[in-house]
Amino acid sequence: MPDVSFTGREIGQFHHSKTVMRLRLVIFAFLLPMFALAQNQRLALKTLLAQISQKHDVRFSYIEDELVVYMLASPDENLTLAKKIEYIEAHTQLKFETVSANYYVVSNNRKMDKPLCAYLIDSESGRGIENAQITMQGLSVEVFSNADGYFELPVLAPNTIQIRHLGYENIQIEPQSIYVSDCPKLQLKPVIEELKPVLAHRYIATGITKNDNGTLTVRPGKFGILPGLTEPDVLQTMQQVPGISSIDETVSNINVRGGSHDQNLFLWNGIRMFQTGHFFGLISAFNPMLATNISISKNGSSARYGEGVSALVDVSSHTKKIDSCYNAVSVDLINANFFSKIKLSDKATIQAAGRRTFTDVATTPTFKMYRDRIFDNTEIYDVTGNRKIPIRSKNDFYFYDFSLQYHQKIGTKHEFVLDGIGIRNEVDFTQSRELDTIKNSISQQNFGASFHWRSSWNDLHFSEFQAYGSQYGLDSHSRDFTDGFGQSNRNSIFDLGLRLHHSYAVSDRFDATFGYQYDAINVGNDLRTFDPDFSQSSDETSRTHAVLAEGDYASADAKTKIRAGLRLNYFERFALVLAEPRLVLIRSLTQKLKLEILAERKSQSISQIASHGQDFLGIDNNRWVLANESGVPVQKSTQFSAGLTFEHDGWLVAVDNFYKHVSGINASEQDFRNQFEGVQATGSYRVLGSEFFAQKSFGKFYSWISYTYNDNRYDFDAFAPSRFDNNFAIKHAISCAAIYEWNELRFALGAKWHSGRVTTLPTGIIIDPANPSNSEITFGQPNSRTLKEYVQVNFSASKNWTLAPKTVLSASASVLNILDRKNVINQYYRINEASDSAERVTSYSLGLTPNVALKLIF
Repeated sequence: MPDVSFTGREIGQFHHSKTVMRLRLVIFAFLLPMFALAQNQRLALKTLLAQISQKHDVRFSYIEDELVVYMLASPDENLTLAKKIEYIEAHTQLKFETVSANYYVVSNNRKMDKPLCAYLIDSESGRGIENAQITMQGLSVEVFSNADGYFELPVLAPNTIQIRHLGYENIQIEPQSIYVSDCPKLQLKPVIEELKPVLAHRYIATGITKNDNGTLTVRPGKFGILPGLTEPDVLQTMQQVPGISSIDETVSNINVRGGSHDQNLFLWNGIRMFQTGHFFGLISAFNPMLATNISISKNGSSARYGEGVSALVDVSSHTKKIDSCYNAVSVDLINANFFSKIKLSDKATIQAAGRRTFTDVATTPTFKMYRDRIFDNTEIYDVTGNRKIPIRSKNDFYFYDFSLQYHQKIGTKHEFVLDGIGIRNEVDFTQSRELDTIKNSISQQNFGASFHWRSSWNDLHFSEFQAYGSQYGLDSHSRDFTDGFGQSNRNSIFDLGLRLHHSYAVSDRFDATFGYQYDAINVGNDLRTFDPDFSQSSDETSRTHAVLAEGDYASADAKTKIRAGLRLNYFERFALVLAEPRLVLIRSLTQKLKLEILAERKSQSISQIASHGQDFLGIDNNRWVLANESGVPVQKSTQFSAGLTFEHDGWLVAVDNFYKHVSGINASEQDFRNQFEGVQATGSYRVLGSEFFAQKSFGKFYSWISYTYNDNRYDFDAFAPSRFDNNFAIKHAISCAAIYEWNELRFALGAKWHSGRVTTLPTGIIIDPANPSNSEITFGQPNSRTLKEYVQVNFSASKNWTLAPKTVLSASASVLNILDRKNVINQYYRINEASDSAERVTSYSLGLTPNVALKLIF
């Protein structure tokens, strides 16, 4: 502390002026803490040693790199040299060795070949955080954490260390906090899309969350493991969710709360996708290495979304920031895959991804099982002749998909993203039965492009604009064994969409969004038949305008959260206006228990009609058609659900009860294979159901079980009877899994069970050999019987190895249907006019199917 003294004159003045004295006391009292602060000011150790050298007339010898990370408060100047040295040794890893009375050597107690290091740990899961960016202020040093969360930094200067990761809160630390004998563990708090609240941070699997807005979010980059999967296939993953299943175990026939697949809205970066599967539904068409965020909504979807009366699946590869870049390649027994993201500048990135099967070149055991499931797992039995009819097939098959993305930031307020995607399936197959041979072929493709502009005007206003185009095509050529009937079918779609949204933060507790949307959908159908010759073509366009308003409110105590919206659709073709209210209400009853109420009305003007080329044997060959003024109306749905979610001490329990009603469905969309096949009628269906989910975590091990009950019934006034079970009805369904995750090693064992698919049995068969067209089957009560229950047990395992700080090798293996159970997934009866017989057609599930995969991230 500086010397403070008063002269005699000042003392005299003090006695003569109390006011001046009081002022000096105030000033002294005010400056004293500052003097004390200066006394304890933190100095670079090199500077501190220089002061000690001058004070005590000594010299210190040291390696400068060993001192730069230390900053210490100055010791009391009145301390002896020995005490000052003792003080420094107690607060650092340094050791002072006496060479002579005035000469010391300073050395580090730890080896300097091991630099600054630490582990970054997720504060919730305890797992290492990969690909975090670590930099030092003012220096061009940048490293990334590996799969275990470990990173190293060279000891350069005592500068602040910054740690950034897109999914976690950014932190700053001082070098000395990690310059210790062991590399410490630093916990980072995860953020989920700008800290959106969640009901459950891990739902079914690591990387899946249940949000406070009624949606489920899947993050493939953080995905753990699920039974039977070697990668986070979004359409396979969503089938683990209560209320979501597939009537025929494919991703091209996903039924959400009793709805048909075409009633689901699938988006990729805002582009509507009309094709969702590869390998005719056994593999998702969405590249799992590309997606950043996947949102799934069964009910209560945002007013931003239209054209889908059932569920919403929104796949996005967009990121909020120009984040770190990486490359990845993977291969399994079906396809090879690559992903690359390149940082062009601090404000621009470009990324590309592609996937292609190699099964047209090499045959693997997995491909053989998939091929058998599509082409050879259908059994035809001659009921009248009491014999099985052998079917043989040969096929040439391949698929591919690709995507491109360019992300550019403009200043600090604007950015745009250009996206492109392409999906294609090609198959030629020849089938032989007895003395007849037919050749069939199918080609499917879906291409899309999008321009997306986002502007953050300030902290209160945010705008978005998107323009996209999506093109879908189906081209099939087939002939039927049953009557020699041949046909060529072409189905095309061009969808153009414009989206304009503006959000305004009215207050800390209320946000409002307004928007306008325009859709123009053109659908073309060309049908040509051979023997007899017939051709029919159609080309129709539907234009829709929509305006929307939506508000998000959170109470001051954060116990009540409401999202309410209204969407007004105007269909030009019918001069029809439809109002679609949406509601999400979340109320915290206690810290552990939450009430969830969801409601929505939705509509759609495009749907799929079944094309029963009977010897396509279940291969996807359905046609998209537009709603018209007769026969195919605009579909409308109303849905309401109420549920409770309980979370405490590793337990997560959720119960949902729901009601769903969809009107305007056409009988030809419902895949009837009984007395109603080919009958034109309009009706509706309603579903009453309950969903139960329970999950328990035990550290690195957790398990879950779900149960779904659906009472799903049609109502067709033109049919007799008019009310009967829905073709997609699965009354009871149970799924369960046990999962273990430790040190980048994961195991998952799970099972699925559900009651059998409904079917209609014949009560009589009439065969007229003189005139086969008069032969007929008399059916009993529609959908009054069920097939045998479906049972499947699956297993998966995976392991990651860190080969270098930014290089990770991942290996995974899976086995579908470990028990090799022969599940019947469909059965129906038909007349074969060519052989004057009645046939029973039975389709079976995938058999025991192994798969292995390798992925390298670098």
